Amino acid sequence: MVLSDNLHPRGCGSRRSTRALGSGSMESTYAFDYNVIAWFLIVGVVFVIVTLALSRLLQPRKPDPVKAEIYECGVRPVGPSWVQFKIGYYVYALLFVLFDIETAFLYPWAVALKALPVFVLGEMVIFLIILALGLVYAWKEGALAWR
Repeated sequence: MVLSDNLHPRGCGSRRSTRALGSGSMESTYAFDYNVIAWFLIVGVVFVIVTLALSRLLQPRKPDPVKAEIYECGVRPVGPSWVQFKIGYYVYALLFVLFDIETAFLYPWAVALKALPVFVLGEMVIFLIILALGLVYAWKEGALAWR
């Protein structure tokens, strides 16, 4: 059985060859990639642990009831801290995010429109119709009215 230089002996694609580079040989590509990822992970974890430990060691430790008191912008709070917000604010924010993401989808599509097949135009029209119907529904329900 004759094996080509480009085939792995087990028939699993190309063989990883080591080429002489300077005084040593080159590491295999996969091992090198995982090595880099492992080092980034190790350095990141060590950095977080060291900075948290230094913060803990260097922080001032003089407890005082005045320091533990809650304040807002330097003014003592008035009334209870539990305040309920209307759900309309959240709905308004979610609608903003929805239509903001729509813009994020539209821009790359518009840039690549000439290179895309014609049916993609139909898919985008359907997407825009669904979003327009959602906008009309939100408008009818009063979700866009700021009260």
